[in-house]
Amino acid sequence: MNQAVWSVVLIAALLISGFYVYRKRKAAGITGIKTALTSICFYLIAVVNLFAFWFGFIGLISWGLTVVLLITGAYFTKYLPSQNMEVE
Repeated sequence: MNQAVWSVVLIAALLISGFYVYRKRKAAGITGIKTALTSICFYLIAVVNLFAFWFGFIGLISWGLTVVLLITGAYFTKYLPSQNMEVE
C-alpha cells in the first residue's frame, strides 16, 4: 500500500509541475528545446527512479541514468533565459 501511495503522489506532482512549467514558459514566450532540456532531464530523473522503484532495479543502471541526466540537465542550464531581477 505504501508503494502505491508514494507512486500516486509522485505521478500527481509530476503532472501538476509539468503543467505549471508549460504554462509559465508559454506565458513568458520562451520557445525552443534547448531551454526546456533542464526541466525535461529533471522530470526524467523522477521517472527513472519511479520505474526503478516499481520494478526493483534500483542499482547501477538507475544510478547511472540518474547521474547522466543530472549532468545533462546541469549542462543545459546555460541555455536558460536570464531573469531581469530588480533590487529595491
